Amino acid sequence: MRPTQTATYPDGDLLIQQSPLGNDQHCLAPTGEEAVAAADAIDYPVVLKLNSATITHKTDVGGVRLNLADETAVRDAYRAIQTSITRKVGSEHFGGVSVQPMISSKDGYELIVGSSLDPQFGPVLLFGTGGQLVEVFQDSALALPPLNSTLALRMMEQTRIFAALNGVRGSKPVDLAKLEQLLVRFSQLVVEQPLIKEIDINPLLATPDRLMALDARIVLHPKDVDVSTLPRPAIRPYPRQYIKSVRLEDGSELTLRPIRPEDEPQIVKFHYTLSEHSVYMRYFHWMKLEQRTTHERLTRMCFIDYDRQMAFLAIRTNPKTGEHEVTGVGRLVELHTPGVAEMAVIVSDAFQRHGIGALLVEQMIEFAKAEKVQRIVGTVLFENRPMRKLFERFGFSVKQGADRETLEVELELG
Repeated sequence: MRPTQTATYPDGDLLIQQSPLGNDQHCLAPTGEEAVAAADAIDYPVVLKLNSATITHKTDVGGVRLNLADETAVRDAYRAIQTSITRKVGSEHFGGVSVQPMISSKDGYELIVGSSLDPQFGPVLLFGTGGQLVEVFQDSALALPPLNSTLALRMMEQTRIFAALNGVRGSKPVDLAKLEQLLVRFSQLVVEQPLIKEIDINPLLATPDRLMALDARIVLHPKDVDVSTLPRPAIRPYPRQYIKSVRLEDGSELTLRPIRPEDEPQIVKFHYTLSEHSVYMRYFHWMKLEQRTTHERLTRMCFIDYDRQMAFLAIRTNPKTGEHEVTGVGRLVELHTPGVAEMAVIVSDAFQRHGIGALLVEQMIEFAKAEKVQRIVGTVLFENRPMRKLFERFGFSVKQGADRETLEVELELG
């Protein structure tokens, strides 16, 4: 078991410190002799770190001693930490030390991964150069959770240490894919656990072979806090509850799910399956393939705020290649009028008249009801009879538009 330290702040916040993560070869030592015994058991060299229920930043008060090679060094380090704490903050803040194996960082880089709560934006993530000189180097980047692999990589790219992580002067690069996943999971933790007020891993040792958290701290809100009063994440997490598997009339399976930022390559392929006629029916004007598939445009289409709009993809598995293919896209966008959203649907030419459009409309209506949308509106070209019949099937009212070339459809949800 790893030793876990907890304390309650005067304002009720709960501090949790655990160190190091990912390594069970350490223990708490209330006395100098117990520190020596622990060091003998672990094997030298070792590290001594302050064990305190109130002090979170141990280095600032002289609470860390590194690379201790023998018993004498451990005894001297214990006394030095105790003396420093007593002189700077008082003996009541000293609870012994934690004895840990010395992990060399010469073949790796010390990073920091953290999060704190902003009154306006909610949880804000931090990544950058870590260790004792984190405030000196000030090499960090901020981002809003939750992250995906693409956003995690962009966050890392904003730091100066990212160049070193890729390998410099013949050194091997760190495993960036694993580091991306660590950031993604860290961001999920922050979003899924609203009681976390502050959290950081510092240092996070990144080498070509592994990622190891050498120290960590978490500050929690009081357990009786009303979670609904806490700042919400600025970006809504991916709404997994709206993923659905359905079966078409021909027996083939289809997955309906919200769009993700990493779907951009799939959306590019989808546009290659659309005829000029289908594009005109959807957008009411001619658009070249090059215009529809620019990165700038698709970034806006794929990286959306789920609180303000939703795009559902209809995805099938190609029986010949085994690859996933987007066969249709339904989009619901909140308008300036409160409680009103606009709907649009487009289906790949090869899969029209297979019921995919109806499935997307049904899914968006279910989503709108769950999200308390009061009214869905849409615009259809007068000549687009299949889409008009589809909307009428789901109870939409249809009336002629002011320009006499379009139809206005509307569905009251209550």
